Amino acid sequence: MDMKPGPVPPCPKRPNCVCSREDTPRRNRVAPLAFQGDPEAAFARLRKIVAGLPRATVVQEAPGRLRAVCRTRIGFADDLEARLCAEEGVIHIRSASRLGWSDMGVNRRRVETLRRRFEETG
Repeated sequence: MDMKPGPVPPCPKRPNCVCSREDTPRRNRVAPLAFQGDPEAAFARLRKIVAGLPRATVVQEAPGRLRAVCRTRIGFADDLEARLCAEEGVIHIRSASRLGWSDMGVNRRRVETLRRRFEETG
């Protein structure tokens, strides 16, 4: 798995992905995680939250970038990516199922759980 620089990748043309990229279709779009203060501290806080998610494993890291694999309760693997955009004061995020068409809202709920915990600890 190579971690490319730049924004999080776009969602495929399936409903089992959510992403904060502005070019993401409305049905798949989520807001990025906003922060104030030190960008590195905010990203470290997010990393800790991701690592604490049930069935989540951080598999790759680079400055301002993170990739994790999140297992669903029935064992499917979903990919979670986060990219720090310090100049905008946000962390862009993407969560996508590897297989299938529908995810029954799992990826959106995951991102909203991250958002809630990120805001609570900020």
